[in-house]
Amino acid sequence: MKYKRILLKLSGEALVGDLDFGIDPKRLHQYAREIKAIKELGVEIAIVIGGGNIFRGVQAEESGIDRVQGDYMGMLATVINGMALQSALEKAGLYTRLMSGLTMDQVCEPFIKRKAVRHLEKGRVVIFGAGTGNPYFTTDTAASLRAIEMQADVVLKGTRVDGVYSADPEKDPTATKYTNITFQEVYEKGLNIMDMTAFTLCHENKLPIIVFDMNKAGNLLALVQGEEAGTLIS
Repeated sequence: MKYKRILLKLSGEALVGDLDFGIDPKRLHQYAREIKAIKELGVEIAIVIGGGNIFRGVQAEESGIDRVQGDYMGMLATVINGMALQSALEKAGLYTRLMSGLTMDQVCEPFIKRKAVRHLEKGRVVIFGAGTGNPYFTTDTAASLRAIEMQADVVLKGTRVDGVYSADPEKDPTATKYTNITFQEVYEKGLNIMDMTAFTLCHENKLPIIVFDMNKAGNLLALVQGEEAGTLIS
């Protein structure tokens, strides 16, 4: 097993699955199975999930909603996704804790670093909702920040594509895939992997990122066992 403690970043959009909007139960239970498989190896797992399948703060501005208000609405969307994922993981037989950057005692614990680390040590899967709890920060930044706070070995960024390409592979058929790339090369080539705040946090704290296709069964398991799946940025 290559990684003892990981931070898994999932996009909210990935939960849409075959639907147009919201949460696809099939996708949710697929993710739960994948996460359970690595938990059974003894990996300590923290998860940050986006909210784009329900609401995006950036879109709010276009509809006339104040940016700060829109960002808080987006944070609430991530808590909804976190609750759904928590439920699926518990159905799969895992022990979980949902911790939030915003206080909402009825549905989740407030984020306290020491408690979060203790949950991980006790073998619980910890889901972090509500981003950093601050407007103007993305869930990518929340993932980087929580990974550093939890002293994770790696950030695993689960996406729809199987790694980092020289251009958008969905638009450019000539795009080439990188297996390994340095943080510096990403800056120089202007590749869009995660927002710059999140990326710089990882770079400055020497925290590697792996971008991989979360929707391909077995990828997550392969990664934690040290196999190649996706792109390693270090």
